[in-house]
Amino acid sequence: MRTTVAGIDIGGTKTRIVHAHAHDGTVIEDHTLPSTGWQTRSLPDAAAWIVERLTDVPDRLAVGAHACETPEQCERLAAELRTLLSIPVTVVNDAELLVPAAGFEHGIGVVAGTGSIAVGRHRETGAHLAAGGWGWVLGDEGSGSALVREAARAVLAHADEGGAPDPLEKALLVAFAVPTLPELADAMSWDGGVNTWGRHAPVVFTAADGGSALAARVIEEGGRELAVLVGRIAARGARTDAVVAAGGVITARPRLFDAFARALADRLPGAVPVLLDAPPVMGALALALREYRIGRI
Repeated sequence: MRTTVAGIDIGGTKTRIVHAHAHDGTVIEDHTLPSTGWQTRSLPDAAAWIVERLTDVPDRLAVGAHACETPEQCERLAAELRTLLSIPVTVVNDAELLVPAAGFEHGIGVVAGTGSIAVGRHRETGAHLAAGGWGWVLGDEGSGSALVREAARAVLAHADEGGAPDPLEKALLVAFAVPTLPELADAMSWDGGVNTWGRHAPVVFTAADGGSALAARVIEEGGRELAVLVGRIAARGARTDAVVAAGGVITARPRLFDAFARALADRLPGAVPVLLDAPPVMGALALALREYRIGRI
């Protein structure tokens, strides 16, 4: 029987599992399923959730797990899986899959989707480093939710200054189905709150493409804030061999990636921004293959 490895990417809405031959990485199974029931409050239950979804037990497993936020939590989940499966297991936060998925061994991963975070490893100790990821109210700069939040703030400030209506104002009023700015503020604050913001991010980009100076400024600032996150962990010792960006917003909207790339060039000259064009689960598979090969040396 051939030796196999598996990589799993557990996201907030869906989970993807890939099995491959260990000797050459040839994929032999690839399936996606809902992440319904996934949680990390009980790590034994989280480990059981993963095991139940494996169609076969590989010889080595790597998991990128949404909501597994600290190295200690990831290691505890890995220990639970080792107990259940009796194989070597590596668990990391799902954001750490970006760099290996892009084909790099070292670098910084930046997620800009509904939320945002930057993750990397210390150049000497290998310790996990992260910046951002503090949620829609307190942070998540450059994410879909934050772009909508900052777009609304820009429109409201512009109105306070007596400025002529900007196309972004109409776009937000239509998106939230309200007629006036006071009602926009109420809708964003009380009608579902931050949980509803992210899905309206496309209107910010549409307004910018239509000539809105406010929307263009919000997007440029969002890119700059993402570069700030990268700069923070780089200053703490993270390797910057590559800076790999992914997530629904930055992947779908070149305007945000371009703003991020410009800001990164100013903050960290020489750092190479890369937009991930492979599924993050391939990063989990790459980790499993790397650990398998190291284990054979």
